[in-house]
Amino acid sequence: MLDGEKILITGATGKIAFPIARALAEHNEVWGAARLWAPKDRDKLTAVGVTPIALDMAQPDFATLPDDFDYVFHAAVDPGTDDWTRCVTTNAHNSGALLLHCRTVKGFVFCSTGSVYGYQGRRPLRESDPPGVPLRPNYSFSKIAGESVCTWVAEQYDIPLTIIRICSTYGPEGGAPADRLDAMLAGKPIRLHPDRPNNYNPIYEDDYVELGIRAMEVADTPPIVVNWAGSETVSVEDYCAYMGELVGVEPVFEYTSDAHTPLWPDVTYMHEVLGRTKTPWREGFRRMIAARHPEIELSRGPK
Repeated sequence: MLDGEKILITGATGKIAFPIARALAEHNEVWGAARLWAPKDRDKLTAVGVTPIALDMAQPDFATLPDDFDYVFHAAVDPGTDDWTRCVTTNAHNSGALLLHCRTVKGFVFCSTGSVYGYQGRRPLRESDPPGVPLRPNYSFSKIAGESVCTWVAEQYDIPLTIIRICSTYGPEGGAPADRLDAMLAGKPIRLHPDRPNNYNPIYEDDYVELGIRAMEVADTPPIVVNWAGSETVSVEDYCAYMGELVGVEPVFEYTSDAHTPLWPDVTYMHEVLGRTKTPWREGFRRMIAARHPEIELSRGPK
């Protein structure tokens, strides 16, 4: 755990960045950057000891942003649901500008995505695998561009950088498994790719906090590019069946080529540079459901 450092977390109210900011604030000076359009967002940060600062990465004004941070975890993102030009500008151009602004850091983490990969069939995705054409091309292509821009800036100015390719996070703050649980509770089918089973390596909140902090610590030049996921592989089919046992609902799967291909990462390199995750997936899923749905009495299934 970092101690006594000045740290910037962008997208600080989000499901990934907020738990990391909250954990770091116990022993560090943490600044949480977000749009902060709603007063509750500012209150959310101050309540855990994080200094809020308004920053819209779509149109960033760095004039009021300090440039003396020791570490940066850059998780702010445009999801690319409408304007592709804004998406690329936000996720690529402006990420490079932020990296340049904070160029004296000991470590900078750029949050990319596992959806940059082209589907490789029935094997885990390696960091050396090529990009592809996903279902959300605006977002994925903007992250490919962001990786390139940030790599160039880091190499030109000798800035230690880690690029993490996020594959599947979950926990009390939410994530794809939580969304699938909500669909099950609402009686809706789970849409999956027909190349079954749909394997993933979901990473629980406690572990992604630890590995997120570690990613800042190991940043290097040239940049480190690493998959960011859980150490255990489990299919969506299996974890939905397990959640169904806990809440008393039978999952219904709808297989279609319109569904996203499985994001099944190879975590060999992650284990080398960041370490292994510690939360078994069944324990993590039980904890997630208990936190998000306290009204449901979970069955006494395997923990």
